[in-house]
Amino acid sequence: MKTFSSIVITGASSGIGEALALDYAAPGVALALTGRDVERLDTVTSACRAKGATVVSATIDVTDRDRFLPWLESFDDAHPVDLVIANAGISIDKDNSSLDDFSIIRKTLDVNINGVLNTVEPLLPRMMERKRGQIGIVSSLAGFIGLPYSASYNASKAAVRVWGESIRYVVKKDGVGVSVICPGFVVSRITTEAPFPMPFMMTSARASSIIRRGLALNRPRVAFPIGTKAAVWLGMTLPGRWSARLLGAG
Repeated sequence: MKTFSSIVITGASSGIGEALALDYAAPGVALALTGRDVERLDTVTSACRAKGATVVSATIDVTDRDRFLPWLESFDDAHPVDLVIANAGISIDKDNSSLDDFSIIRKTLDVNINGVLNTVEPLLPRMMERKRGQIGIVSSLAGFIGLPYSASYNASKAAVRVWGESIRYVVKKDGVGVSVICPGFVVSRITTEAPFPMPFMMTSARASSIIRRGLALNRPRVAFPIGTKAAVWLGMTLPGRWSARLLGAG
């Protein structure tokens, strides 16, 4: 199993990102944390430092490439990164998947896709040169089939899932692993505001435990919980017209 001592986590001010930061925090570990909420990020930073970790944190927008890339490179210069978790994401679609306001769709795609690229881009070449490292790309079980809500969120998560699974083959020869993380419903600010049923809801602490084990084992895909994963698998095996009919679009 892999162990990690220099870790970048985006979206660390709440939910899965916060849980991961707190669980990885320990003496001898350096953490680079970003998040949108200044107060919550400061709280997470203080809690991680109290556990003995060295922490550098900033409220940098992951879509701000000109500011974000130098910040990541600076952290890597001081603490060569061996784990990157591209976790930052938003789900802001309205009930009609925002088809009346394409600016919401574009913003979702920008944060959830370009934010991942901006997180990985400056660090991946350095990892490949060092011949070690692990990348965790947070996708979603919502990125496997078309669903009747949050179309741009689902599409963005499908994009980063396939991208992550594809580059795994390319970087393996350079000693770098890539794991795509596909959670179902996890307690977070996103799920708190969701206007639809959320079965098999999981705590962020439990999600963190599953994710950390998957990253340590360099699993290609870390998907959970089993109930939601099974439902998605069933939806993928059905003919398109059947799944559309079941979801109300037949």
